[in-house]
Amino acid sequence: MITRMINAAKLNIHTYEEIEADKTATVQALLVVIIVAISTAVGLMMLPDSQTSSQQDISGPIDFVSFVILQIVGWAVWAFITFFVGTKLLRTDETEADWGELARTLGFAQSPGVLRIFGFLPFVGSFIFVVASFWSIYAMVIAVRQALDYQSTFRAVGVVLIGFIPYIIIMGIIGSLIS
Repeated sequence: MITRMINAAKLNIHTYEEIEADKTATVQALLVVIIVAISTAVGLMMLPDSQTSSQQDISGPIDFVSFVILQIVGWAVWAFITFFVGTKLLRTDETEADWGELARTLGFAQSPGVLRIFGFLPFVGSFIFVVASFWSIYAMVIAVRQALDYQSTFRAVGVVLIGFIPYIIIMGIIGSLIS
């Protein structure tokens, strides 16, 4: 699993193809999501009070667990949205995918997010946090492209951009219900 995470972070398309085809990798993808959520939560918890926003305040065990659960739910929702957009709205003749293929590849695409644990470091922490976030987004584009068998990266970017709006709305509703 660690090797897959490293190769996913390296944007290795063969790794994404392998993960897509391996139906047993769904549990591994879930573990990646959990590891990244914990890393992110720890990074946010260790930020000085002046750098935290009220939306990302993780101040105790309940907040921590809620954050991790929200990230798991977000992964499942994101996989569904990208599945729908990619197979219905932006389908190509070559597109053949199921929710599990997207869930697996998108879970591993979050691998660079492990670096968010260093978000608390003075001077470079915010930079690391932002870089890890953009790196994960780019990995998601690669994951979508491979899982949906697209020839075009631009089509995968389209899926991510179109899917982002309903994702934010749904996650905002779920997040407000949890907190």
